[in-house]
Amino acid sequence: MESSIQLNDITLPSIGFGVFQSSPAETAQAVETALEVGYRHIDTAAAYGNEREVGEGLRASGVDRADVVVETKVWATDYGYDETLHAFDKATGKLGLEQIDVLILHQVAQNLFDRTIASYRALERLLADGRVRAIGVSNFGIARLEQLMDATEVVPHVNQVELHPYHSQPALQAFHREQGIVTQAWSPIGGITFYPGPWGERRSVMDDETLAEIAAAHGASPAQVMLRWHVQQGRQAIPKSTNPDRIRQNLDVERFTLTEEDLARIDALDTGSGSGPDPEREFTPEMLRPIPEA
Repeated sequence: MESSIQLNDITLPSIGFGVFQSSPAETAQAVETALEVGYRHIDTAAAYGNEREVGEGLRASGVDRADVVVETKVWATDYGYDETLHAFDKATGKLGLEQIDVLILHQVAQNLFDRTIASYRALERLLADGRVRAIGVSNFGIARLEQLMDATEVVPHVNQVELHPYHSQPALQAFHREQGIVTQAWSPIGGITFYPGPWGERRSVMDDETLAEIAAAHGASPAQVMLRWHVQQGRQAIPKSTNPDRIRQNLDVERFTLTEEDLARIDALDTGSGSGPDPEREFTPEMLRPIPEA
């Protein structure tokens, strides 16, 4: 039985499929493969430039639309109440869908926070109208979540953040649990970026010795161990790949169980900092690139 998490009225598989940094040319086939091997959650974003291909892959797979959770994100260019309502129209047009299961704000955009709040109110309207089934945010820390919740009505159903063994954000996870917010992990196996090591070296979490030892003990790969760590601790993880073998391997994490000692050893790898973009960075005019119409 595949593990899952309840997200508003949605049963969300504990392992989703991401398409960040997947070129449009590769995305449709990757999504089709992912759905064929058993994934039932696809995560994309307006800023990825591949929503149209996600829709193509969904249709080509032959999997019933009702069985797939489709999630996308509004880019800061489209922040503002009316702008976000139109961003929904652009996303549904590209995806070829009438309803989006999960729609979230992609960034804090701290120098545009009034517009960020207005955008979230538009998400609340879309939720009330039944055009989306769950709403939330991405890359929000505790202080920004508190600001958002003070100004709006619906507690975010989800917050998608950088989260992997080298950056596990325990305080943010605890806040999510208190508020009933689902934690979604992007870069869940640290595969999108590399992390600073001692003496200026660069190291990847995939090469960590502790993870290699745990993986060997369970006859699994380090990536599978990290994904199992997320699943057992109640998070949703969104790995991405365009390699068919890795797509399959990343879903195959139900055949083994990590011990409490394993989980504690992985938790102890946290460095206290991430290597993704600073969530609090200001949005420059260059970053506010237009999102094309459908």
